[in-house]
Amino acid sequence: MLAIRTVTVGLVDRVHIHPREVFANPITDRATAIIIAHNHPSGNVKPSEDDKLVTQELKTAGKILGIQLLDHIIFNDKDHYSFLENGRL
Repeated sequence: MLAIRTVTVGLVDRVHIHPREVFANPITDRATAIIIAHNHPSGNVKPSEDDKLVTQELKTAGKILGIQLLDHIIFNDKDHYSFLENGRL
């Protein structure tokens, strides 16, 4: 692991995220792969439709850049949802 970074901080019910912000540091770090993670303040770790869309967008951008998206994890203080573990990557 090269680093853990906060890319953006959202509101209670939404966040705007763009691949250019997600991949800026991994490009500089010459990383070959990333794992992204975020929490759901509601406590529900089920991915939203936006979570699914962002995951696919980042996976596609990563392929273009040569930086593999290994997993997208949604978590709360007791549980987590892994896109990889659930066959969504």
